[in-house]
Amino acid sequence: MSAPRTPAVADPLVVPAGTTAADAVAAAGLPTTGPKAVVVVRDAGGRLRDLDWRPELDTEATPVAIDEPDGLNVLRHSAAHVLAQAVQDVFPEAKLGIGPPITDGFYYDFDVPKPFQPEDLTKLEKRMQEIVKAGQSFRRREYKSLDEAKVELAAEPYKLELVDIKGDVDDAELSVVGAGDLTHYDNLDKDGKRVWGDLCRGPHLPTTRLIPAFKLMRSAAAYWRGSEKNPQLQRIYGTAWPSRDELKAYLNRLAEAERRDHRKLGTELDLFSFPDEIGSGLVVFHPKGGIIKREMEDYVRARHIEEGFQYVGTPHISKEGLFHTSGHLPYYKDTMFPPMELEGADYYLKAMNCPMHNLIFRSRGRSYRELPLRFFEFGTVYRYEKSGVVHGLTRVRGLTQDDSHSYVTAEQAPGEIKHLLQFVRSLLDDFGLDDYYLELSTRDPKSDKFIGTDEQWAVATKVLEDAATESGLELVLDPGGAAFYGPKISVQAKDAIGRTWQMSTIQYDFNQPARFGLEFQAADGTRQEPVMIHSAKFGSIERFFGVLVEHYAGAFPAWLAPVQVVGIPIRDDHAAYLEEFVAKLRKAGVRAEVDHSSDRMQKKIRTAQQQKIPFMAIAGDDDVNGGTVSFRYRDGSQRNGVSLDEAVAHVAEIVKSRTSVSPSAA
Repeated sequence: MSAPRTPAVADPLVVPAGTTAADAVAAAGLPTTGPKAVVVVRDAGGRLRDLDWRPELDTEATPVAIDEPDGLNVLRHSAAHVLAQAVQDVFPEAKLGIGPPITDGFYYDFDVPKPFQPEDLTKLEKRMQEIVKAGQSFRRREYKSLDEAKVELAAEPYKLELVDIKGDVDDAELSVVGAGDLTHYDNLDKDGKRVWGDLCRGPHLPTTRLIPAFKLMRSAAAYWRGSEKNPQLQRIYGTAWPSRDELKAYLNRLAEAERRDHRKLGTELDLFSFPDEIGSGLVVFHPKGGIIKREMEDYVRARHIEEGFQYVGTPHISKEGLFHTSGHLPYYKDTMFPPMELEGADYYLKAMNCPMHNLIFRSRGRSYRELPLRFFEFGTVYRYEKSGVVHGLTRVRGLTQDDSHSYVTAEQAPGEIKHLLQFVRSLLDDFGLDDYYLELSTRDPKSDKFIGTDEQWAVATKVLEDAATESGLELVLDPGGAAFYGPKISVQAKDAIGRTWQMSTIQYDFNQPARFGLEFQAADGTRQEPVMIHSAKFGSIERFFGVLVEHYAGAFPAWLAPVQVVGIPIRDDHAAYLEEFVAKLRKAGVRAEVDHSSDRMQKKIRTAQQQKIPFMAIAGDDDVNGGTVSFRYRDGSQRNGVSLDEAVAHVAEIVKSRTSVSPSAA
């Protein structure tokens, strides 16, 4: 006879009528403390419920542990409430904004007389620890009416505003009011006395004691409800984890991410900058950054041509009507720069390239014999990102896409998407981003922002899903994340420290061909409408560049490195010999130079290491006499006495191979 099976947290359980979910969890023998503690349950309708939830009828529910995604959100939302309570304890004049969970943490916005200082965060963290240790209980309470809520919240102007706009709020604010009943969460001490409370839809942890590890990270200014027209509040960011070990690991990851920050490395390696005189989110590439950018462009241009794409070019501005025809303007007007009035017409900086590619397709009659017809360009587009979200190269206002569009018959669409997926995968592999999965973004049937029939969406989604499944890669669904004109596949790539970045995208568009009246002559002589497939392999050159900087911590593969070889003479009289060697390297297509600075040899080596140059070629008397050089690599290893011809061949071979592994004597 087998031993009794330990109940799995994911197994459904029944909450008997009139009892609490906590009773059912305890009866099932599930953990209620520690890093696997069950903190909420999910009812049959998918709604998360507090553990003191009492259904009127016997109800099946699924336990949710604190280390699951939903459990982590509950933990972090509860930590945000503890932060807000601490702020109002330490700063009684503070008015509450919102406090949702976010990726890896939480934040809460406050209206306070002056910005928070680092020492304030220390005080608040100490007060939070006291609240956690006190073991306060979170208790849900429903308001009988909006008026009742307004009376209780009379001293909280921002909460009153949320009550007034209930049902018409964004995702972050939904964590406060949500849909359905208007609810409040009270914090009760061990005697059941209310010590604090907040307008919230919940759910929350049963007790503050289940917040084992948290840290306040920083404070920043933030506009109320994300609009520059609203008051500026003070936002405190924090993080919370199910165990101290997980918190420590997260802080270590942050430290490593800071070391790899592309903005810092961009300055240290002299790659790019964002001059104030040009404007926020607009990058200029310096010569060394320009080399990397050119290598990326040369690579992807050649690859597109190999894959059957034709290179095209389009202007940076267009009359307003073009974006009405494409359908973009109603959906994206808020993220497009304001129009310029010229010659009695409004012109927009383009935020996307596809409408112009459609005009190229439509410029003459097309035959089925031309399909698939593939257009590609480096199209620079401009998007008005809010100042609070602009972030180095990964979120800019001017970006260059390796934008391509395939015009195919409906029958060709599945094959074209498979072809594009293979193209994308080989590109990412060549750049050393070989750990990735696929995300399929679909339509939200409840939203009115999507156009097209149910049948069109079903066909398009199935074509993408089948191609993604056939690829053998992990496929994750992203309900509601599609563009207004059709579903998309995005490639989510992991970098060297495990962070996930959205990279390449492939989108199925049944909207624009109809809006532009695109057609081709079929084999039977009829006029038919093509399917349009958008794809961007880098996504944007700027974002991809930034990800590469962080992935490699600035130590680029030899084929991408701005300087691939630096010659380091032991004495000044060895420099001329190294210049001859560098000339041979340049003839072989290698980027090489000699360090003619007045620094001593060891300082020159340290400088080359700081600049993360893959090959250091050192020469002294023995090398000059023997016709050799000695290599020192980034990892500190060395190869001595390498003949000049062998040295040139060695470097050229590694550069040509496009390997992402740094060269080494090993």
